[in-house]
Amino acid sequence: MLNVILSGGSGTRMWPLSRKKMPKQYYPLINGESLFQKTVARNLKICSSVLVVTNEVQAHLAQEQLPSGFSSQFILEPIGRDTAAAIALACFSVDADTILLVTPSDHLINDEVAYKASLEQAKLFAQAGYLVTFGIEPSYPETGFGYIEAQGSDVVSFKEKPDYETATAYLSAGNYYWNSGMFCFKSGVFLEELKRYSPDVYQKSLAAYEGSSKTFPLSIGLALMQAIPSISVDYGVMEQSKKVKVVPANIAWSDLGSLDSLYDELDKNAVGNTVSERHYSINSNNNLMISDRWVATIDIDDLLIVDSADALLICKRGSSQHVKKVVNDLSALAPHLVNTHLKTAKPWGKLEILTQSVGFLVQKVTLFNGKTADFSDVYRSVCIQVLRGSISVRFAQGIQNLVVGEPFVLHSGSSYAFENTSQSEGEAVLLQTVFDVS
Repeated sequence: MLNVILSGGSGTRMWPLSRKKMPKQYYPLINGESLFQKTVARNLKICSSVLVVTNEVQAHLAQEQLPSGFSSQFILEPIGRDTAAAIALACFSVDADTILLVTPSDHLINDEVAYKASLEQAKLFAQAGYLVTFGIEPSYPETGFGYIEAQGSDVVSFKEKPDYETATAYLSAGNYYWNSGMFCFKSGVFLEELKRYSPDVYQKSLAAYEGSSKTFPLSIGLALMQAIPSISVDYGVMEQSKKVKVVPANIAWSDLGSLDSLYDELDKNAVGNTVSERHYSINSNNNLMISDRWVATIDIDDLLIVDSADALLICKRGSSQHVKKVVNDLSALAPHLVNTHLKTAKPWGKLEILTQSVGFLVQKVTLFNGKTADFSDVYRSVCIQVLRGSISVRFAQGIQNLVVGEPFVLHSGSSYAFENTSQSEGEAVLLQTVFDVS
């Protein structure tokens, strides 16, 4: 069985932990591990290999978080076209009889014994030619999830996100499940049903796959991807197919879709505060506290406090659904707060924003030994100063070996690249300006 991990999106409801270039599935949310890492480890206990479908910007994050020495497959999408296309591309890349376990990368599953039992049942249905979805038994009338109406293992219908009264009725009826967004089927069966019910998605996805170079990783061309209709797998296939089965999955599941749900999952002390070595409290109870700095709280209860290097979020517990609006507004007011953290991991090392304002940006680049970092900037001038190591810069006019402590200026604003030729890490500071300093 092949685990297809769908890993895109920006996780805006987890801001400021989650950013567009570091979405929630890659952030170490639970006991120092990311949800992506937990997904891979959990599914490798039953699946023989992993295929990650993600976007080009986030691919290196997934590659870095795979187990050391582990071989995997990747499909890179230049833009997202929803889950029907992503799954179709994965199906085209394997044999028709290959059984796929399709999972998101950002869900938490705490009962792995029950999870394995559900997967074994799903695998039997998949071998018999069914499309399998996993249903989570609802514990309260949630309005943020879709629902599956079932009679035994047969799916009667899929329901959109309901209002509170409808969700309450679903809970009372006893034959409705939360839609987990996880699936299991033979690739050939899925493609047959996709071709039957969403032929345009099928044809355009096939064209995108066949028109892309089969190198590693498999990267889909932009124009080919843009041609695929953007349709969810539920709407495009599952809601219409007559071959769908549901497997109940009472697996202590959470989609960790908000900071409120994160509070529910984290360890807490005797007064209900999330456990933190840097939180000193007086008469403060039931608070989420995430910060790399020491934070003292006095006489406050039921708050979500998330402190990052460049942004601080404070809101009442139960109100984290409004974080998405904060992110939407900040996209215009301060887009750098939405796009990236001050410190980001790269395949070649680390990049840290030291300071920035209108007209300039100062960054520290850390290069692993033997690695190369490519830059393409809109800035008209870049002043580079090496702090340590042996670093050379390659630009349009040639290659320049940089001397520690001696500034080097590029005026063209064109692409350039750093190479660390030493046997240890190299560091350099970049001052990028929109005006020419020559």
